[in-house]
Amino acid sequence: MAAPGGMDHIALLGNFLPRKCGLATFTTDTYHALTQRYPVLAVDVYAMDDRPGLHDYPPEVTHRIPQNERAAYSEAAQRIAESGAKALWVQHEYGIYGGPAGEYLLALLDRVGIPVIVTLHTILDQPSADERRVMDGLLRRAARVIVMAKKGCEILTRVHDVDPRKLVMVPHGVPDRAYVEPATMKDSFGWADHDVILTFGLLAPNKGIETMIEAMPAIVAAHPQALYVVLGATHPHLVEHEGEAYRDRLKALAADRDVADNVRFVDAFVEHDELLDYLQAADLYVTPYNNPAQITSGTLSYAVGMGKVVISTPYVHASEILADDHGVLVPFGDAAAFAREITRLLGDAAARHALAERAYAHGRTMLWARLAERAMAELASAVATLPHRIPRAAELPPLQPTIAAVERMSDATGMLQHSIFSVPNRHHGYCIDDNARALILMHRVDPLDETTRDKWTSIYAAFLQHAWNPDTRRFRNFMNFDRSWCEDEGSEDSNGRTLWALGVTAREARARKHRDWAISLFNATAGIAFELGSPRAHAFAMLGAAAMLDVEPGHAVARDILARFGEELVALLDTARRPEWQWFEIVLAYDNARLPEAMIRAGQALGRADLLRVGLDTLDWIVARQTSPDGRFRAIGTESFQRPYADPLPFDQQPLEAQATIDACLAAHEVTGDARWAAEAMKAYRWYLGANDLDLPLASGADGGCFDGLMPHGLNQNQGAESILALQLASCAISTLSKRPRLVAEGRAVA
Repeated sequence: MAAPGGMDHIALLGNFLPRKCGLATFTTDTYHALTQRYPVLAVDVYAMDDRPGLHDYPPEVTHRIPQNERAAYSEAAQRIAESGAKALWVQHEYGIYGGPAGEYLLALLDRVGIPVIVTLHTILDQPSADERRVMDGLLRRAARVIVMAKKGCEILTRVHDVDPRKLVMVPHGVPDRAYVEPATMKDSFGWADHDVILTFGLLAPNKGIETMIEAMPAIVAAHPQALYVVLGATHPHLVEHEGEAYRDRLKALAADRDVADNVRFVDAFVEHDELLDYLQAADLYVTPYNNPAQITSGTLSYAVGMGKVVISTPYVHASEILADDHGVLVPFGDAAAFAREITRLLGDAAARHALAERAYAHGRTMLWARLAERAMAELASAVATLPHRIPRAAELPPLQPTIAAVERMSDATGMLQHSIFSVPNRHHGYCIDDNARALILMHRVDPLDETTRDKWTSIYAAFLQHAWNPDTRRFRNFMNFDRSWCEDEGSEDSNGRTLWALGVTAREARARKHRDWAISLFNATAGIAFELGSPRAHAFAMLGAAAMLDVEPGHAVARDILARFGEELVALLDTARRPEWQWFEIVLAYDNARLPEAMIRAGQALGRADLLRVGLDTLDWIVARQTSPDGRFRAIGTESFQRPYADPLPFDQQPLEAQATIDACLAAHEVTGDARWAAEAMKAYRWYLGANDLDLPLASGADGGCFDGLMPHGLNQNQGAESILALQLASCAISTLSKRPRLVAEGRAVA
């Protein structure tokens, strides 16, 4: 049978057997119901893993997600996004997803673009602040919300203000098995002479087993052959905390009430068919649960599906499923009431048979096949109503460089780091990284009034000058708004970036006075490069050294920086390289393209083909990993950082990465004449204009602003210095490209 709406591929997220819990059983049964009902449907199972390495998952599990590893949720989201699945069905229960109240699940959902439906296994009437926040986020993301009790709809609309049109009531699924009389099944368990009362499920204090043990003396007095069977292993988390102490306390209680021979504990997590055999062998089934708010019970559903006569406390699910004389309800914790009703039913075969027939008939409406049909109909409907993304109709032309936003973020001290939306945030002060970038921009932006250029060049240069700490022989990085320094020396990367800005200023500053200043400070400070250990600090210093060699071809320190660090990067590459991993480090981080750019510039400046080849090869590798399946630029997401030998994740994408890629590709274009590199630079530049995963422009418009990043759910609306400078420097680079001779693919200039 074909699935509705042409659905041929979905993802299913939850627990899965052999993990021992009710949700694992539910998700496993759901998987089998879907694949049996729709044989051509591909169902990818993403199993939450509370103890990585412990569970031996079957082949049906496509991918396991370590519960408490935040990055694993992003990785799973990417797998789902790239799998071809058309929709995601989430099984939600508190305690199975990582983070406060399971908030890591939201990170996954934010990163998949396909429709999501959610089945809620617990719905809280009085959630905590974290539980409310996470549930609200889950409900916003879900196209449909499946509940298994009508009360769940009422709670969700009242507590979470959910649109009732989102809510769907689908009863818990039950197996399709013919009804049999209990007496025909008892021999296989040695119960032929007993009136069997059964409870099954993972053993835990909230199950009310104590109430039933307290009821047993009165039951045994009327029916001496009564046997209360407690079937199920102790909950794994309880075992982890206290071993089998709880089970031992229950056994002690039975002995104290002199009913030890009438209470039998079966400590096992039984397989599906064996469980149904146990159920069919029972005369009565009891759920003496203590929690009035329990919104669903798989054990109760299975018992009804097998046609069991059920006596239960009136928790939400029991009140609904046993309504209309489908079972018997007694007050919470009322052992006398349990004893009374069980004694009555054991003594009245006609009443038992009548209840069993009604229960079995009700169970036929709850078969797993019916659940699969209802869920697939909702998934198909969610897919059918998904808005279609309209791609941008035409490629926008490059932006004219402007310093409007740079000036907005700057004062007489320098350029402030961060903003709240577009308003400078003075609380976070300044950093040398941004002022070094701003200094470079002043040499490259055109057109610009020379008086304005001189003013801001002097301000940003003064920040770098003041940052130099002769006592530590390092540049400081962070400065408070009151101009007090936050540290005596800045990071290695910030020191390398400062040397880069000084080299570029020495080469490109429009005024001789600024070039002379930069040469002097570079000469006084360049030696610190050899004390830096970070590969990126080395790359930044190499870019500054290459620029300085354009000014002074015989500059010994600059040549030494390029040669020594170039060889060190080659050594790093040789150490980290694998057939599928052609990179300097075993992880990806920020500003990745600066490393191959530095190698290209070193090879160019020193006339070394070996360094140039390494730069081009590694640039080719990183560009491939920054290309989405539809051929657009996709910046290495920040969630990818520090994951050894792992494919990059798509979010959060930052403007810095696009600018670094543009500069590196234009360096490759300059030395090879290959038009492919110009095309890659333009592809990265169009990311700012909206040719990205979300079809959203990061450039804010004519004011020269740039949003701080591309996130799964949209733009980071802040416009900090790093982002603004990345866009403006990228625009300057693309403007320079447009002035180069037009090139054909083979690299020959065309007049």
